[in-house]
Amino acid sequence: MSTEDPTARSGPVRFGVVGHGWRADFYLRLARLAPDRFRCVGAVTRRAEVGERLEREWNIPTYRTPEELVSSGAPEVVVTSVPREANPGVIGALVGLDTAVLSETPPAADADGMRRLWADVGARDLVQVAEQHPYLPVVAAVRSLVDQGVLGDVSSAQVSWTHDYHAMALLRTLLGVRAEPARISAVETTAPVLEGPDRGGWPDVQRVQDAVHTLSILDFGGRTGVYDFTEGQWFHPWRRRHLILRGSRGEIVGNDVIWAGDDGRPLSAPIVRRHLGFDGNLEGADLDTLSWCGRTLYRNPYPGSRLSDEEIAIATCLERTALWRRGEAPAPYPLADACQDHLLALTVHEAAERGEPVTTGVEPWADAVRGVWE
Repeated sequence: MSTEDPTARSGPVRFGVVGHGWRADFYLRLARLAPDRFRCVGAVTRRAEVGERLEREWNIPTYRTPEELVSSGAPEVVVTSVPREANPGVIGALVGLDTAVLSETPPAADADGMRRLWADVGARDLVQVAEQHPYLPVVAAVRSLVDQGVLGDVSSAQVSWTHDYHAMALLRTLLGVRAEPARISAVETTAPVLEGPDRGGWPDVQRVQDAVHTLSILDFGGRTGVYDFTEGQWFHPWRRRHLILRGSRGEIVGNDVIWAGDDGRPLSAPIVRRHLGFDGNLEGADLDTLSWCGRTLYRNPYPGSRLSDEEIAIATCLERTALWRRGEAPAPYPLADACQDHLLALTVHEAAERGEPVTTGVEPWADAVRGVWE
């Protein structure tokens, strides 16, 4: 993977948003924090009073319909941030306007909904999905090591970090899996866990609650994925990120890499994060690089914007979608890939409910699944 800034300098991305709330605010913050790279040309809200609030808070125009946004704002790409049941209809309306779409995850509620959505808009090739996890800095760094052949032939990946389709995107990316049928087994149990923070912050009172724990093995025929997720794990300080990747010549566990040298003897070195803004550094509070053995694996493409890793990954998805629409970059995460990852996640839960393995079939979007690792 190249460490160079993948974005073009042909002007900031002009984007619009359909919807409002916690997810939509990520994109509005990008326009505020990195105005040289992103410009929000408007948002669509059904209720005028919500639109008035967004206009005051974010200094953007608002509209009541996608048609008004596209006509007046001329966005390069429109982000859909609406309930999953409503999302296919909004996507269809925007594709009907010949507008590129960056859909929030998942693109539809269930497998039948995804099949209908694919039948409606798949051939138009106008839809990307905002799956940021493969573009998180640490994941990009790990992918760089895989691309360099440090681990040899990768055969297994284990993710205990995020849930459902997000984790499936990580597993497929790291394993190099496309739309092959997968034999999936899973179990769900409950265990007491001290409640941690959520989107609204830390709880006022400490409480121990039962949380659902899902453990699944996905057999892709020669490559194996392990999914391990505890309810509420996203922000939980007592359920840390666990990422294990194993190949024929080495493995990565978290940020630690062990591999076979040219003489076959084991070598080890960590992935090192350089962060600015501490110990007297006055360059700002920013991620700078991730490196390994003196090699830069990843460089922050948004220096000076003070973005979190999550925001960097979301920004990368948005910017690459616009560059793809301009014909300047490959697609970041196409609709077909998103449908496949959601299908895998749904099958994990189906296998847990049935108490027996379930094998996925070949879906209508299978030939279009490209894999975000390319």
